[in-house]
Amino acid sequence: MKGKISINNLLSGLVIVMAVKFTVVGQAAKPVLVTTNKGEASMSIIDPVTMKVTGKVAVGDGPHEVVLSADGKTAYVSNYGGALGPGSSISVIDITTAKELRRVDVSPLMRPHGLHIIGTKLYFSAETNRAIARYDTVTNKIDWIMGTGQNGSHMVVVSPDQKKLYTANIGSDSVTVFNFTQTAPPGPSQIVQIPVGKQPEAIDLSPDGKEVWVGLNVEGMAEVVDLATAKSAAKIDIKGRPYRVRFTPNGKYVICTMLPTKEIVVIDVATRKEIKRLKLDNIPLGVAFSADGKTLFVTAGRPNPASPGVDQVLKIDLEKLTIIGTATPGAAPDGIAVSGV
Repeated sequence: MKGKISINNLLSGLVIVMAVKFTVVGQAAKPVLVTTNKGEASMSIIDPVTMKVTGKVAVGDGPHEVVLSADGKTAYVSNYGGALGPGSSISVIDITTAKELRRVDVSPLMRPHGLHIIGTKLYFSAETNRAIARYDTVTNKIDWIMGTGQNGSHMVVVSPDQKKLYTANIGSDSVTVFNFTQTAPPGPSQIVQIPVGKQPEAIDLSPDGKEVWVGLNVEGMAEVVDLATAKSAAKIDIKGRPYRVRFTPNGKYVICTMLPTKEIVVIDVATRKEIKRLKLDNIPLGVAFSADGKTLFVTAGRPNPASPGVDQVLKIDLEKLTIIGTATPGAAPDGIAVSGV
């Protein structure tokens, strides 16, 4: 089943306003883990307790990122595209039936990538258009778009009150801050461009909202941005490309998945020092946490399809930094999300 959205006259900085509806979800989530599989245009469904694959769903070309609704019943996948050309859709998947409910056509927005969901609002980056957009999961409509004015706006993170949005801009060596001064989008906003190091891709917001950390692909560092001053506060040498940079739920540590050193690095946020490093056989990519922050889930892919071994999802005891479970999802796993654990 297809769901098409038409958007006309897209310009950098354009805001499109439609009705906004918020829903509070209070139902407890059933344990579920999902991964995107870029090599086969699919999403895998995994039991995070047993690490057994329970389902697989076909999605669009080049699925990169995935998020889950608060109740864990629905997954949203950004179909970035690949050899067939730029993607322009988001797959909406029912977890219980392992079926694609609809494939939302977001054109002329192209290469949807980074995803962040809060309630019924799904924020996503449109890399080709240098923009951030928001999809209402209830009305099946895009109700807000705004340009970043920067190149390669790849990943996006959003504050819990939806009044602040942050993008890492690979092609402009910057972080864009959207500060909505009164209400969540589409209210009045201020936009600030913060210069950072070379090719920032990974990004995350600290749980206290005071810092954004980005991974610098070229420099092999994690950079700390102080949001009060809108300036770089520190660079941490982690000796390799940090594909993802993620805060643990308690905000005490940052987890970096490293390319091409095949390592997971743990950084103490207070001291800004590396405290642990785990060597892997595969390349660690996407990162997700259990709610208590004690368990880390990581997609870990082979360097290429001809490499020995299998693509995996790793379940890791974060305190001991040891692998306690594995699953085999699909070809070239990347994005990952978990709920109910």
